[in-house]
Amino acid sequence: MTITLNNHIEEFASVEQLTVSELLLLKNFTGKILIIKVNDKLVKNHERQHTIIKQNDIVIIANLVTGG
Repeated sequence: MTITLNNHIEEFASVEQLTVSELLLLKNFTGKILIIKVNDKLVKNHERQHTIIKQNDIVIIANLVTGG
């Protein structure tokens, strides 16, 4: 499967689809505040396990950092 992740082409061999949660684990996104969009649709936290990413999807993951 091939997707665009944060404006970079990513290949996942032997995979036809992933959930957003699986993608976060595979790519080691560990931030507490993540903003995720799949094909310009915002994915809420409670939707991550059920939102499917497929071939040629465009995924944006932004890690918000706070500080003083």
